Amino acid sequence: MWRKATAFSGFGATLKQQLCRRHSTATATAVNSMLLRSLKEHYLEVSKMTPPPKVNPPSPFTVVKGALDGAGPVLKRTYGDEQISISVMRMDNIIPGGGLAAGGEDGADDDDINQLFLHVEVSKPGQKESLLFLCGLYPDALGIHSVSIRPMADASDYAAPRSSAYTGPLFEDLDEGMKDAFHSYIEERGVGDSLFPFLRAWLYVKDHRNLMRWFKTVGSFVNETKSV
Repeated sequence: MWRKATAFSGFGATLKQQLCRRHSTATATAVNSMLLRSLKEHYLEVSKMTPPPKVNPPSPFTVVKGALDGAGPVLKRTYGDEQISISVMRMDNIIPGGGLAAGGEDGADDDDINQLFLHVEVSKPGQKESLLFLCGLYPDALGIHSVSIRPMADASDYAAPRSSAYTGPLFEDLDEGMKDAFHSYIEERGVGDSLFPFLRAWLYVKDHRNLMRWFKTVGSFVNETKSV
C-alpha cells in the first residue's frame, strides 16, 4: 500500500512539473508574440516616415564615407595643408536640458533638431597633436564652448577621457578679443551656421536608420530565443 501511495505521489509531482513547464512555455510564447507584434508595428510606422529633402554640404566640405554607420567624423575638407574634420551630435545628447528653448520651456518638437553639438578637429601633417574645438551650432549662429590641444589619438574621440596634460584655459575666461579671434579662425575654415541645414538633415537620416535597425535587431533576437 505504501509503495502504491509513494508511486502515486511521485507521479503527481512529475505531472505538476510538466504542467508548470507547459504553462511557463505558453506564457513565454505569448509574451514574445506580443513583443514581436509591437516591434513590427513600430518598424512599419517608422518606415513610412517621410525623409527630409536632400541637402548637400557646403563646398568644399565632403561627406566622410561610411559616416552614417559609424560614430566618427561626418564632414571633412582641406584648408591649405590642414585637414578639417567635423563630427556632430544632438545637443541634448551631450548637455542635459540642451533641447530646451530659451527661458527653460520645451522646444517646438522632440523631432525638430534646432541645436547641434560639433567636434571640430584641425590637424596638420607631421603633427602629433591637433587643435580641437567643441561648439554649439544653431540655425543662425555658432558658439565655441572650448578650445584645446589634444593628441591625435584622443582627438579622434571627443567622448574619450581627456589626457592629463594641460589643454588650455576655459574658453569663457578668455578676453573678448581672443574669443572673437578664435571664432574668426574656424569661420575662415568654413565652420559656421551654413553647415546647419545639412547636418540637421544628416542627423535625421542617421537617427531614422538607427531606429529601424534597432527594431529589426531586437525582433530577430526575440524571435530566435529558444523556448523556456
